[in-house]
Amino acid sequence: MQIISEQLKKDLLHSIRDIPDYPKPGIVFKDITTLVNNAPLLTKLIESLKQYYDNMNLDFVAGIEARGFIFGAMLAYALNVGFVPIRKKGKLPFTTMSEKYSLEYGFDEVEIHIDAFREKQNARVLLIDDLIATGGTAQAAFKLIESLGAKCIEACFILNLPDLQGAQKLSKSLKVTTILDIGN
Repeated sequence: MQIISEQLKKDLLHSIRDIPDYPKPGIVFKDITTLVNNAPLLTKLIESLKQYYDNMNLDFVAGIEARGFIFGAMLAYALNVGFVPIRKKGKLPFTTMSEKYSLEYGFDEVEIHIDAFREKQNARVLLIDDLIATGGTAQAAFKLIESLGAKCIEACFILNLPDLQGAQKLSKSLKVTTILDIGN
């Protein structure tokens, strides 16, 4: 099943602004603020995602900090399920579990509240973020969800940088859906 039409794909791609040499030289940053401030286009995207995920009996949508919060919270609302934030270390106020992941030069860490799924056994969770590149953050988020006894049904990313193979690596652990494949 195709999540969005070819026309919507074109419109979404056209709405995303490229920022060259940000945050460092050689990187082309994909700025989604020009997508999220376009109400008709954002509404079409969320409605398409809602239609796709509506029959999966989800209990929660988990979004990865920070831009995954935008899409995750909106989709959770549309699906009438709870939203769970997965944040960088030290940003959540209650007791957390954490997972480290590799960066090009070192490590980073994400956290989730230990009661994120309200003790619901085998909670069905969709993981969402705006972009997948190398997949390290997403893999760590997936491990956190599963470590709390929930079942991560699928991971969804609005943008995929296929050259970096993050979606391909993550798909060894769970189903991965990407909306737009873009060059990096």
